[in-house]
Amino acid sequence: MKPREVLAMCREKEVKAVDLRFSDFLGAWQHLTIPVGKLEEDTFGDGLGFDGSSLRGWQRVDESDMLLVPQPDTAVVDPFTALPTLSMICNIQDPITREDYSRDPRYVARKAVNYLKSTGIADTCFVGPEAEFFVFDDVRFDQNAHEGYYHVDSSEAEWNRGRKEGPNLGGKLRFKEGNCPLPPGDQLMDLRNEMMQAMIQSGIDVEAQHHEVATAGQCEIDMHYQELVRMADQVCLYKYIVKNVARRHGKTATFMPKPIHGDNGSGMHVHLSLWREGQPLFAGTGYAGLSEMALLAIGGILRHAPALLALTNPTTNSYKRLVPGYEAPVNLAYSQRNRSAACRIPMYSTNPKTKRVEFRCPDPTCNPYFAFSAILLAAIDGIQNKLHPGEPLDRDIYDLPAEEFKKVPRAPGSLEEALAALEADHDFLLRGDVFTPDVLEHWVKHKREEEIAPMRLRPHPYEFCLYYDV
Repeated sequence: MKPREVLAMCREKEVKAVDLRFSDFLGAWQHLTIPVGKLEEDTFGDGLGFDGSSLRGWQRVDESDMLLVPQPDTAVVDPFTALPTLSMICNIQDPITREDYSRDPRYVARKAVNYLKSTGIADTCFVGPEAEFFVFDDVRFDQNAHEGYYHVDSSEAEWNRGRKEGPNLGGKLRFKEGNCPLPPGDQLMDLRNEMMQAMIQSGIDVEAQHHEVATAGQCEIDMHYQELVRMADQVCLYKYIVKNVARRHGKTATFMPKPIHGDNGSGMHVHLSLWREGQPLFAGTGYAGLSEMALLAIGGILRHAPALLALTNPTTNSYKRLVPGYEAPVNLAYSQRNRSAACRIPMYSTNPKTKRVEFRCPDPTCNPYFAFSAILLAAIDGIQNKLHPGEPLDRDIYDLPAEEFKKVPRAPGSLEEALAALEADHDFLLRGDVFTPDVLEHWVKHKREEEIAPMRLRPHPYEFCLYYDV
């Protein structure tokens, strides 16, 4: 879509406001709204000024002026606003130099795609994420000087089997038994359908929706794979739609990886494939129908996985999910069909166009622009340096003899470990100037100072269970 077509769309849809959206450093959408009359064809080139100093991880106060540059091909009518509103995603530029801003996550993703093309390996990277989430009926949490707690609730949760509900109709979902039940056990069928329809109307190609494994409202809506930058845009839109449809019905949605103890957490398995001139490059005659290129891409992802997790699993809560026993991909191995391996090769189809690699570690708290770019760069490094992943691990990893199990590399056990791995292994991210040293250094600094350090300072509720009567 071109600027002139966006203006025509505004007239056709009787749009009254234009919402300009962009991703902050950590991956959360931010926005600024203007009357539709202020959107002119020149706006798409000139941009609009805004304060970049009040955003997490961005400008200093003495360099606060920045530009929002609307991207016409991202225009969509917002499905939630009372006033007819058109939204567009923006690139961020410096108003003086007119250079793209190095800490703009979307710019990093655009550079990753350009770097891929420059290598001659491929001209397109397709990405297909599976972002899981919970829908709760109620959430309360706080942490202060004298108390710390959280409380989540869902009418379909196992812990409410005995609750007086006037009447309680039973049918609660047991822990780890929430995968694809029919209503009435699945109480969120209509809600997910509404989310799915809003996504379709917003231009997202939805493949399926279903209840996920955990009790208490765990859900998944699958999107058809798209080119890397477009898919990162769609992940932001996906989360926006999920949260707002839930809110419309008096519920709350969260993409937090591990909000419930003792049940499956929410991941975002990322499917990746490379194409050139419209032809898939990951299909071949090797293991699981893979090409040599695909195997080397897996080798790169596994080699750099500890560092990747600092970007794909970027919260302290992420590592509450990455523990054995919940289909969690903590084992840095690859396999066809085995869901406890970090890299899986789906075997649903023999069509070469469906052949891809699934990296199962990521979760939906990541910044999708950073995460997808980093995974691609690791795959490129594996291809360029012929990092073969070794033998596949097709056995049940948790049934291996102890001596064999010890030899399987493991994912980092904490955000601090992942950040240390990133500091030790990040040269592959700097190639093509995709990630700059400034971006990586600031990422590590922010995570340590704003997330890890505050967690260390506060008593945990379970510490009272362990130590109060010592």
